[in-house]
Amino acid sequence: MQGYEAGNRLRYRLTLASGMLECLCFAGVVFGFASLVFVLKEDGYFSELCVSAPSTNGTLTKADCSRQDEQFSLVFTIASFLNNFLNLASGYLFDRFGTMVTRLLGVSLYTTGTLLVAFSSAAFSELLFPALSCIAVGGILLLLTNMQVGNLFAAHRSTIITLYNGAFDSSSAVFLIFKVLYEQGISLRSSFLVLSMCSIIHLLRTFLLMPRTHIPYPLPQHYTYGLNCRKAHTYNVEQSERMRDGVMTLSQEFRERDNVSCEFPRLEVSFRSCVLSWFFLCHVLWLSIMQLRHYLFIGTLNPMLNRLANNEPKLVSHYTNAFAMTQLCGVLCAPWNGVIMDRHKGTPLAPGESEQEADLRSSCLSLFLTSLQCLLFSVCASVPVLPLQYVTFALQVLNRSFLYGGNAAFISIAFPACHFGKLYGLVMSMSAVVSLLQYPCFALVKGALSGDPFFVDIALTVLTLLVFIHPVYTFIHCRKVACHREDCAQAQATAASKMAEAIL
Repeated sequence: MQGYEAGNRLRYRLTLASGMLECLCFAGVVFGFASLVFVLKEDGYFSELCVSAPSTNGTLTKADCSRQDEQFSLVFTIASFLNNFLNLASGYLFDRFGTMVTRLLGVSLYTTGTLLVAFSSAAFSELLFPALSCIAVGGILLLLTNMQVGNLFAAHRSTIITLYNGAFDSSSAVFLIFKVLYEQGISLRSSFLVLSMCSIIHLLRTFLLMPRTHIPYPLPQHYTYGLNCRKAHTYNVEQSERMRDGVMTLSQEFRERDNVSCEFPRLEVSFRSCVLSWFFLCHVLWLSIMQLRHYLFIGTLNPMLNRLANNEPKLVSHYTNAFAMTQLCGVLCAPWNGVIMDRHKGTPLAPGESEQEADLRSSCLSLFLTSLQCLLFSVCASVPVLPLQYVTFALQVLNRSFLYGGNAAFISIAFPACHFGKLYGLVMSMSAVVSLLQYPCFALVKGALSGDPFFVDIALTVLTLLVFIHPVYTFIHCRKVACHREDCAQAQATAASKMAEAIL
């Protein structure tokens, strides 16, 4: 049995390490679009949209490529929208059919997208629309199936979820590598063909190091998965959740029979009750506003750098590289959010406090810090000073790492595990609808504001203040629960005292 347990631990660690590499090298590459745009412009994609315009002195002419920038922004807008909007269908697919089916679909989409980019050209620039969308959707499916790996390590569950999301963010640096290779003479087609062939790794991991259905939480004893796993040691997460709910319901019935109803108010299992809760609504608002700010920044980074650098190609390339390099730090920043959320693990719970309540209480600080980071990032992004953008880049990657890792971890804490995929997908889908506002914002800047995004940046900074509603509401909820628990403890003590007096 000891050898069997050692084999399981090795399998768990291999799953953790390989999932980390998968998220770091593949899942979120689409968010390195700013680096890819630089290469695509060099190869002449959408170059027919550039027109000659007179310069300021009226004698010379220069190329006006604002329509080209707008087209690239539209490519990213559609890809980032589908990346989130289709999460509702992805989440349902994951909850209903399990890990293997979801991953096979994700790998298929991802490979299709990379092959479309590989065989595209300036003459077929429109292929970028389906290509980037397939890469985005396939990548998020890989992330969705990997986040459950945190269930294998209960004491570090939130840390692992945030670590994977940080790796997802850092994978955007892959396009920076493609840009550097391009400058060294390696074509974009060769790079994307290599990326396509790496799908073999995803398939091997799907069959060897991932479960066919789901990884349950809490983890049953002797749980295993993958090739040649014993049927007696495989579990269904929905059945595990129902059994746990049944035990809690029975426990509550005994309390009600004794006229003591001081149980921590657990969120109901039904999907509808989760969606209609204030936690869910506040969380959607929190994610949507911050995601809109990040998407608009990424989608307009290239024209913004061109404007601040007076269209100096070398300077724009330098700052583009600096931005892409900071994205590598996402995998280093994200685990700190998980550490904040897991800081109570291993310490005794307060009398009458449930594990879910303790997790929720720890998430308050994480939600507040993420909101504060976004506000600071938005303020720095609004100041049109080129050297200050180094600070903006650092704050952006820090906040983005906290945002997506905290999003997944909070959903896993506040809601039942059997609805994780659907709730995660619905949150991302609803936030995707809000993220569509980035394109009209970009059109407004290019049109009425003559390329100056200052007023749009100020408006988004003011809007960012609304994200503080979520941590404040969560904090108030935890305080109310703590007070309710204290009142119940006093009531129980009084009832016990009266019962003792009656016996005497």
